[in-house]
Amino acid sequence: MTRTESDAALREFVEGRRTALLRSAFLLCGDRDEADDLVQTTLVKVVLGGRRHGRIDNLEAYARKTLVNTFIASRRRFWRREHVYETLPEHPEPASDPDSGLVIRAALGRLTAKQRAVVVLRYWEDLSVAETARLLDMRENTVKSHAARGLAALRAEVHEEYV
Repeated sequence: MTRTESDAALREFVEGRRTALLRSAFLLCGDRDEADDLVQTTLVKVVLGGRRHGRIDNLEAYARKTLVNTFIASRRRFWRREHVYETLPEHPEPASDPDSGLVIRAALGRLTAKQRAVVVLRYWEDLSVAETARLLDMRENTVKSHAARGLAALRAEVHEEYV
């Protein structure tokens, strides 16, 4: 494949899969602007990786793995863990909108980065345990553990919200 053909394939992939990547990114980080930044960073890495490595066999898998790894790496940064508040609330505020989508997205936001990545890949992207493990470089038992703990936390939050 020539460089021009490779660039055309990358351009076609970016145009065709950006929306799907944006949906997954939104579920991972819970913020539309941050999701957009995450997808932009991911697509830059995919394009540069495609040019650097020549032809990538499975561009979809490479992009998905890059998206998840970029998300997890962003959560490790010190500045992401600190939140400045004018005053501290006495009690956490419950979600004001009873819409289940909002409740679930808020609950997703409280999972650890790895739990959220596993839950999104397993139940949103509909990947198998083996595919998720391969994508995240985890053992299958670790994926199952993160999925179980993540779902338990989601169930507890949703149950608490509606009881």
